[in-house]
Amino acid sequence: MTQPLTDLDQVRAPTARAHGLPNAHYIDPAIFEEEKHALLFSQWAGLAVAADVPEPGDAKPLEFIGMPLLLIRDREGVVRVFQNICRHRGMILVDAPRRIEGAIRCPYHSWCYSTRGALVATPHVGGPGHNTHESIHREDLGLVEVRSHVWRDIVWINVSGDAPAFEEAMAGLMARWRDFDLPVYHGGHESRFTLEVATNWKLAVENYCESYHLPWVHPGLNSYSRLEDHYHIEAPDAFSGQGTMVYRQITNEHAETFPDFDDVGAKWNEQAEYIAAYPNVLLGVHRDHAFAIILEPKGPERTVEHVHLYYSVPGTDEGLRMRNAQLWKSVFEEDIFVVEGMQRGRHASGFDGGRFSPVMDSPTHCFHDWVAGRIEAHRALHGAPARAAE
Repeated sequence: MTQPLTDLDQVRAPTARAHGLPNAHYIDPAIFEEEKHALLFSQWAGLAVAADVPEPGDAKPLEFIGMPLLLIRDREGVVRVFQNICRHRGMILVDAPRRIEGAIRCPYHSWCYSTRGALVATPHVGGPGHNTHESIHREDLGLVEVRSHVWRDIVWINVSGDAPAFEEAMAGLMARWRDFDLPVYHGGHESRFTLEVATNWKLAVENYCESYHLPWVHPGLNSYSRLEDHYHIEAPDAFSGQGTMVYRQITNEHAETFPDFDDVGAKWNEQAEYIAAYPNVLLGVHRDHAFAIILEPKGPERTVEHVHLYYSVPGTDEGLRMRNAQLWKSVFEEDIFVVEGMQRGRHASGFDGGRFSPVMDSPTHCFHDWVAGRIEAHRALHGAPARAAE
């Protein structure tokens, strides 16, 4: 006889009475597998950035929770995502970033695909010197394309293929940041970095959502953007985060700043917002720059954070970009001991998920409630991971 592995009823209670997610949601491989489908494959999740493939023909192999994918900009300049496997025998097609000069050629038997995924050559498939066969229909054997959408340079994917249209799924966030519906320009090599963190990806989201920890974890930031200067952002089932009414622009040795985004509005002169777009993308907007953090889950207790910084115009001051990147890297590194400490804490069998401050933790509870709701919906359709009854 079996029973569900986790009970989520208390997670979905109002913030003042709710418990956090049970330990198993951070350490159990079976729950990680369940969440892969319930939270990541079934939603619009962040995979990479379009700046990774800047020119037509550029291709970059990636993995998304174990699934081999190929990010490519086709000959017409459209960014696409394919499963990185040949339709013949499942061989990996591209094993390192490169420019596709002609076709995507499988290194095993030389089946070839266009940058739009069409199968264009099947050498000797009908025997030596016979490149066709009546049973091989090329039009049915193109690369498997993964549904994708580019917004704010982020390449979002929906592996299951059945999420609502991106513009519908992200309508609330897109409306909230309509002032920033402007081109963004990746800052280049010095404006990207990765952090490898020994934690479950959800703890990175939870920490990002709230400002409660600022006085103790980010004393430098809190010295001018104080706890009392912050406000909560909550959109149930979509996103949550925090904003500040005090944003200080970074300057170089000549007291110069980055150019502002055009016509962004006086509201943003000293205001900035930091939002977790569920499931795995953390976004920040300011009058003069923006950033995106794509969380790559590598297992129940390991996450890679891919950080990218953006500006209102191309070719901004390199030294200022480097200084800005180092500033944000320092801030994000300050969070590492927190999320890794919470991860270690999830191995304490007596921990019941913890409690939330009704005043300070509601953006984090908003995320927990979304997680629990998506998992309950998944279990209703597919059943739950089970454990033997005691």
